[in-house]
Amino acid sequence: MSDEQLVDPFGRRITYLRLSVTDRCDFRCTYCMSEDMVFAPRAQILTLEELYAVADAFIGLGVKRIRITGGEPLVRKGVVGLLEKLGARNELEDLSITTNGSQLPHLAGKLRAAGVKRLNISLDSLRRERFAEFTRRDSLDQVLAGIDAARAAGFSRIKLNSVVQRDRNDDEVLDLVEFAMARDLDISFIEEMPLGSVSSHSREITFCSSDEVRARIEQRHALVRSSHATGGPSRYWQVAGSATRVGFISPHSNNFCGDCNRVRVTAEGKLVLCLGHEGALDLKALMRRHPGDAQRLRHALVEALHLKPERHFFRNDEQVQVVRFMSVTGG
Repeated sequence: MSDEQLVDPFGRRITYLRLSVTDRCDFRCTYCMSEDMVFAPRAQILTLEELYAVADAFIGLGVKRIRITGGEPLVRKGVVGLLEKLGARNELEDLSITTNGSQLPHLAGKLRAAGVKRLNISLDSLRRERFAEFTRRDSLDQVLAGIDAARAAGFSRIKLNSVVQRDRNDDEVLDLVEFAMARDLDISFIEEMPLGSVSSHSREITFCSSDEVRARIEQRHALVRSSHATGGPSRYWQVAGSATRVGFISPHSNNFCGDCNRVRVTAEGKLVLCLGHEGALDLKALMRRHPGDAQRLRHALVEALHLKPERHFFRNDEQVQVVRFMSVTGG
């Protein structure tokens, strides 16, 4: 391991990397991308070898957790091979994936065998028509089958992720919690982040805070504050009498920046130091200008951390604060 460390100006140690392997997806979720999304040319996307080189540099600088994201990461050809290489790294304490679940019916077993420890599966609705409205795809049955396949593959913890929007799916909060409870899954409810310009809804009108969601759950189920932590921004509560933990990701109402331990690398090789800021370092240009120079790459990462901001400042109004969509940034 290098003597250099990833520490930002506020003393926060970076131990968690979210690495996007593609900007492409087989869904078109309304809060994540536009219907007519224009994807980056394939030549602009990091190769599998470059993705591994980025991960290797971060591991060498003390990163212990890597989450593979997208787009939908499981539509990337060759991704299982990349996961096998990362899964063999003993320095990693956790290798996980965020997925929409569509590819899990045929890939769940391979992911577990590759060394993936945890899965986050997006699920915003259990109602077929509403699911199709959110994702612009009629694929609920496929996702539910993917969840079953992941359970059958033996993952120790599977977590559902639900973006809650007022008058769009907030009436399903209890249904989603009880769906998770019946299957011993965890679930996190997420306040929508203002990334990219959307036309399907008004973010100001549909905003639903984590406190509102928790109050709705507590109408039927007692929640006990949990010390459980995964390295991400979720703050967890245990459903009393159940194995299910409920997490809340609250970028608006309960800013989680104080203990931020993570950075993102996009599929195009941009190092994003903060989800709520536009600035990024072009790692792809550096790697292609100096192929195989691992020391130069590690040094660039250390230097970039000096620019990591203290926090983001998300608002609930209609003004677009960050132009890039979540699918471009990496979930």
